[in-house]
Amino acid sequence: MAFRAFTQTKVYEKQVAPKEKDKSSIQCLECYDRNLYIGTKDATVQHLIIPSTTNGDPSPGQSKTREGRARKLGSSNPVSQLRAVPLFNHLLVLWDRSIIALNMFSLEPVLALKKIQHVTLFDVCDSLLESQTACVEMVTSSSRRRIIRIHVVGVDRWEVVKEVTLLQDPVALAVDGASLCIATSDRYLLCDIQTGSSEDLFPHSHSRQGVIVTSVGQGEFLLNGPESLGMFVMKTGICQRPPLQWPQEVLAAGVCFPYILTLQPQVLSVYSMVDQQCKQTVSLSGAKGLLSISDGVLVFTERDIFSLRLVPFEEQIQALVRHERVEEALLLLDGVQGRRPLHSYKELQKAITCLAGFVHFYQQGFSEARDLFIKGELDPREIIRLYPDMQFSLIEDFQSQLDQVNKGRDLQVLCQEDRNSFHHYLGFLGDFLIAVREMEQGLKCIKEVDCALLRLYVELGDTENLQQLVTLPNECRLEHCASVLEQHNRFFALGSLYQSHGNQTDAIKTWVKIADGVHKDLSCSDVYGHIVWTLSQLQDRDAVWKFADWTLQKNQEIGVQIFSRRPPDDQIEPQDVLALLEKYPLALILYLELLIYDLNSEEERHHNRLALAYVTQTLQEEEETDLRKTRGKLQEQLWESRFYDISTVYERIKSTSLHIEKAILLSKTGEHSQALQVLVYEERDLQAAEAFCCRAAQDQDSQFRQTLLLNLLQIYLSSEDLTSAAVDLLNNNPRVFAAEKVIQLLPESWSVQLVSQFLVGSLRETLHQRQMARLQKALSQAELMRHKVIWMPASKTKFRLDKGQKCKVCQRDLAEPQFLCNLHGELMHTSCTGF
Repeated sequence: MAFRAFTQTKVYEKQVAPKEKDKSSIQCLECYDRNLYIGTKDATVQHLIIPSTTNGDPSPGQSKTREGRARKLGSSNPVSQLRAVPLFNHLLVLWDRSIIALNMFSLEPVLALKKIQHVTLFDVCDSLLESQTACVEMVTSSSRRRIIRIHVVGVDRWEVVKEVTLLQDPVALAVDGASLCIATSDRYLLCDIQTGSSEDLFPHSHSRQGVIVTSVGQGEFLLNGPESLGMFVMKTGICQRPPLQWPQEVLAAGVCFPYILTLQPQVLSVYSMVDQQCKQTVSLSGAKGLLSISDGVLVFTERDIFSLRLVPFEEQIQALVRHERVEEALLLLDGVQGRRPLHSYKELQKAITCLAGFVHFYQQGFSEARDLFIKGELDPREIIRLYPDMQFSLIEDFQSQLDQVNKGRDLQVLCQEDRNSFHHYLGFLGDFLIAVREMEQGLKCIKEVDCALLRLYVELGDTENLQQLVTLPNECRLEHCASVLEQHNRFFALGSLYQSHGNQTDAIKTWVKIADGVHKDLSCSDVYGHIVWTLSQLQDRDAVWKFADWTLQKNQEIGVQIFSRRPPDDQIEPQDVLALLEKYPLALILYLELLIYDLNSEEERHHNRLALAYVTQTLQEEEETDLRKTRGKLQEQLWESRFYDISTVYERIKSTSLHIEKAILLSKTGEHSQALQVLVYEERDLQAAEAFCCRAAQDQDSQFRQTLLLNLLQIYLSSEDLTSAAVDLLNNNPRVFAAEKVIQLLPESWSVQLVSQFLVGSLRETLHQRQMARLQKALSQAELMRHKVIWMPASKTKFRLDKGQKCKVCQRDLAEPQFLCNLHGELMHTSCTGF
């Protein structure tokens, strides 16, 4: 069924004898409330009482128009114009070029109002009628002179108060307040009733019958302009609306906001003032004219009167939406609100906007649909319920407010027959729910929104968004969503869901089953690492201890991170951790390293424990390739740490093969010679012995290193097998050894040639040191000479010391004969120089 802005009903049919048809034909109408007046061709005025209506339908028990009184004005000449003045119960009648006043109900002449003769046209000011003043104004045009008269009409008198002269006779006129619009035979004019001034609008070429001047209200007129254009002209002479393109043979036009109705002999057309488009056409054979009323128009032929009443705007808008004319519906809604506010405008706007969104939704215009649903504040559950399997996300007591059942079945069919298209609908659902999740419309039903999102992501296989949803705070119903995730083997997400709802133990248990292979879920490549990270951030100590053993048994190096990666303000008591890690030596070492090197622990027990742990691991790994790494850590700790107990560690390693470590500990106690003997005779590593000397001499003076190397040299010289080592030691360190001390230690059997390299190097070092000393002395003497040169000119300079002379530094008077002068010639006390 086509869209209808107006509904048509027949109000009256004049019953006359065939011979009287031409004489009694209807010429004009007037209507006020339920009172309808007919002016006929045979000079008769007929009063009709039309039934009261509700939405265009006659009320029960009164479905026919009743005929009231009739008055015959004369024997000839038609009634040209009727106008009711309810303020005084007057009916003004233009007949035989005269205006007479009748009572609206008895149709008896009002004797106090004498006939106004020689009138061709008249109109009554509507705006003044509505203001309920004690008098109204009437405008008439004279048939004898080119003038317009303004009359003041009272209950028992009328009189002319002003005349406006025209250059041409008017053929049509309309008045609105103080503004008067006039059409002559070739142009339209605007006149100001109060000042009498006039303004040309534009010319026209219509015949007398085609000239139309109609008041739109609020100081605006509708004119039949050139080129069949309906022109809207304000009382200021400007046009604020675009012109309306209408048919050429327009007999009359009426306004029933927001529509313009144009009448042709066979059809009535309805145009929208909002978008200037034709919305409806009504066939009316033999139509002669129309009369605008409050809720529509009355159209008459020679014998019949038809009522076209405005369909309620709510119904019009819904009809447009049903016909998928969405933009028109929204334009109409906004246009109506501007002039005729609706009490339920906001709710209606939301409802219509949502209906428009559904039109785009089923046309797969998803972007437009989403925006309209958001603007219309659509309850997200209305969308969720349309999708197969999504209804389980809704709470049972939800009742839909929209009639979308048949449309919803389309998605059921689509899900089975066209999975590709249905996939696009699922994508829209996700976009929409995410968009409204933080809005008021989504927060009202956040549980259903989150449950639907979870099921949707599972359906789409969207692991990333699923994980983000269950990890962040959410309102998923746990019992419902847990079963969904279990059915689809989404166990990692299930654990995250437990965690986000505060069930930390259940979350970790679920992940442990994945890591142990009980559950299969490939959505997370490193479940074990995630468990460790979670435990490291967990404040629930019971849960940490519950899973600590399992974590360390899997991997000590990674598992210990549940203790080592904890936030600084949430550390677990170290002694409790160390007690647990006794069974896990690698984890124990890593944790002790954290305490000492990261947390800067200075407790002796921690340093002792780490050193002993290094020793244990080193001894266990003697045959493995990574021995050097652990042993290097042990040696570094023994050299650098100041907090371990030397005797405790020495007791642990003295019977082992860790000779370098023994030497370090002996050196720490001052037994340097014994340490070197351990390295030479037990470790049998001469390079280690020399390296020991260098390391032990760090942060010491050169004399201490020389002493260590002399001790090593003596050890080498005490054994004939180490003669070459002694020679190499001397030749490699000629600058360290003092030649005079070395020569005293060398055996008499050694030749000069054997130690010549050492002697040359030592001599060169000695000569170098002497040269450097001489150079340093010369530089010092030059510096002294420079100061003497500066002092000599300064000592011959005269200075004048006046009374009241101030010290440059302390600003006190120079009262003593001794003073100093700086390079800038400024005087100061000798005590103020700072020397």
